[in-house]
Amino acid sequence: MANTYYQIYIQIVFAVQYRNALLEETWRPELFAVIGNLINETGCKTIIISGVEDHIHCLLALKPTVTISDLTKTIKAKSSKYINENQLTKIKFSWQNGYGVFSYSQSQLDNVYKYIENQKEHHKKQNFNDEYLNFLNKFNIEYEEKYTFEALM
Repeated sequence: MANTYYQIYIQIVFAVQYRNALLEETWRPELFAVIGNLINETGCKTIIISGVEDHIHCLLALKPTVTISDLTKTIKAKSSKYINENQLTKIKFSWQNGYGVFSYSQSQLDNVYKYIENQKEHHKKQNFNDEYLNFLNKFNIEYEEKYTFEALM
């Protein structure tokens, strides 16, 4: 796109279905690399992906011709397929319906990067539900808590 310039940074957060702790530390880096490649294949640019056993965070530069919903649908579908085809979990794997998307300016990227990079340490102090609700509140997103999380099995 000649003479089209953009700078759109977003963080996508999504959880394992029922927030089950299925993302094992031994193969998480492999999964993050697969998801990073899926993002890059759309023309968007992966900045960092990290997470813990029940959810992940993806920080990326969004290409304006790619919709967030299509991107997230692709990431979740193809990464679920990857996990299942490679039998990385003992049960059929799937992501929880829905996701959170939060936008940032370039001046915020270092802090967001460090936050995502330190997920393991962060979640020693705060669980995913509290973290997610904090994001929604921080970004002034209206929500009904009863629809925010799928019930645990």
